[in-house]
Amino acid sequence: MKLRKPAVAGIFYPSNCDELKASLEKSFLHELGPKKKPPSNEIISERVVLVSPHAGYMYSGPVAAHGYYACSYLRDLELIVIAGPNHYGIGSGIATVGGGVWETPLGRVEVDVNSAKRLVELSGIVDFDDSAHMREHSIEVQIPFLQYIFQEKIKILPISMMLQDMETAIDVGKAIAKCIKDKKFLLIASSDFTHYEPQEVALRKDSEVIKAILQMDISKLYNIIENLNVTMCGYGPVAAMITAAKELKITHGKLLKYATSGDITGDYSSVVGYASILFQ
Repeated sequence: MKLRKPAVAGIFYPSNCDELKASLEKSFLHELGPKKKPPSNEIISERVVLVSPHAGYMYSGPVAAHGYYACSYLRDLELIVIAGPNHYGIGSGIATVGGGVWETPLGRVEVDVNSAKRLVELSGIVDFDDSAHMREHSIEVQIPFLQYIFQEKIKILPISMMLQDMETAIDVGKAIAKCIKDKKFLLIASSDFTHYEPQEVALRKDSEVIKAILQMDISKLYNIIENLNVTMCGYGPVAAMITAAKELKITHGKLLKYATSGDITGDYSSVVGYASILFQ
């Protein structure tokens, strides 16, 4: 079975198992985090869509922890689909993998081979391409959170999106919905929001983007990104997961937390925005 080694352990998060667990726990207990450790006692749907950031844990970990705390009540998940942007421009435009396991310092998670094959068959635009995933961090950084909250065996379906135009995102989202319609699932769209602008600019732009996401209005989302020149890196994965949610009659969205890197570092001159958004 093919093994995907972690690409950003020791960079985005600790490479030591105990240190990684401590980092995750710190994210949950952080003043910008949920301030409590999972599991949550709040019952949510068995079919959930989450927008989650993917920066280094010291910056976005507390915001990501809000989403994972909310999801920590979920049990008996059959599949976790994670779509993220392809930052490096390597490999196929839309890529999953044909199987294998992904490793982090917390252990290994298995790719759902059958779901990957079905997605490729249903979409017509998703390819099998390991190279698109080898260096990419946007999916990888979600996995330790999943291992921390679920612990028991989980299966993933990773989707790397270099192509993020609206038509492609909608096609991918519809294929995801068909692929998982009979399963208990968690769908994750991995994205950061505004990059390297002053705090007040990031807040203004990201608030408009978040409104469009909560309204599940994909056309509005793309118009805002273009008209306001929003440097959101994972708008395609977000649009794909909104599409899947709508196809599956998941319609209730909630902003769990928004913060910026400036809220962590105290430097508000050039920040990156992070949001945790839940649909159920």
